[in-house]
Amino acid sequence: MTLMLLDAASLYFRAFYGVKASMPAPDGTPTNAVRGFLDMVSTLITRFHPTDMVACLDQDWRPAWRVALLPTYKTHRLADQTALPGGGGAPPGEAEPAGLAEQVPIILDALAALGIAAVGADEHEADDVVATLAERATMPVDVVTGDRDLFQLIDDDRDVRVLYTARGVGKLEVMDAAALRARYGIAPAQYADFATLRGDPSDGLPGVPGIGEKTAASLLGRFGTLDALLEAAAARDPHLAGVAGKLNAARDYLTRAPQVVGTVRTLALPTVDTALPHTPPDATKLAHLAARWGIGNVLDRAMKALGSAR
Repeated sequence: MTLMLLDAASLYFRAFYGVKASMPAPDGTPTNAVRGFLDMVSTLITRFHPTDMVACLDQDWRPAWRVALLPTYKTHRLADQTALPGGGGAPPGEAEPAGLAEQVPIILDALAALGIAAVGADEHEADDVVATLAERATMPVDVVTGDRDLFQLIDDDRDVRVLYTARGVGKLEVMDAAALRARYGIAPAQYADFATLRGDPSDGLPGVPGIGEKTAASLLGRFGTLDALLEAAAARDPHLAGVAGKLNAARDYLTRAPQVVGTVRTLALPTVDTALPHTPPDATKLAHLAARWGIGNVLDRAMKALGSAR
């Protein structure tokens, strides 16, 4: 048994940009994101055979409580976009692309007709939904995302890994603790502190000037946590050499940002049936969606994938 958690916005943005905007619906509505997203889901089911699946949604892509902690959080996106219905905002530095917003409700309708659960939470991002469901899981978990922040959820003891889709679902990377250490030289539990130190322009995290990936990993390798590192900086630990001044100068940022980067794992989420059905529960709705949007072929592939699931 395996629970697969989809970072839905991450996937449908990739689908929108990766699939040519051809074969629109009969009324002219673009369906490239719908087609790409559903084919990704079919591929994931066929390749990894999860028994359970949840599409996790961004109900708020820039929560006010995160902005209160770090005013620069995703500010670069504000001038270019608004939130999409059902989840997500545009990728870093890019405006919301014309033709995507109207496809998100179609994706959600297709998931419901296929019997695949979709869950979001007010004032929280999909990352928090994923983290909460992973924390509560009683079976192995595969997190599917193109967002590095979710590397913090990797847990070999609890069988939680990330299927990282930065290069696409067909070339995804299976990230466990060993893979993360090989890439960055840190443990999963250190990722939020690592990202805080290094910074991440895609989320508006400035990082600490003069501290890049290698230095951040080295500091956490010696001191373990950001809290311990800040204590050492305050005490002018000789092991920090010239870095202590940089850390002390950024102390206010360093005490706030980890809560922004860190995922919420205690959300009160609605109870949903996460089990993947072998037969979709709403054949009538599927037929309607196929006819209205001209997506019968991708829905057929999704149904075939469900039929082959464990």
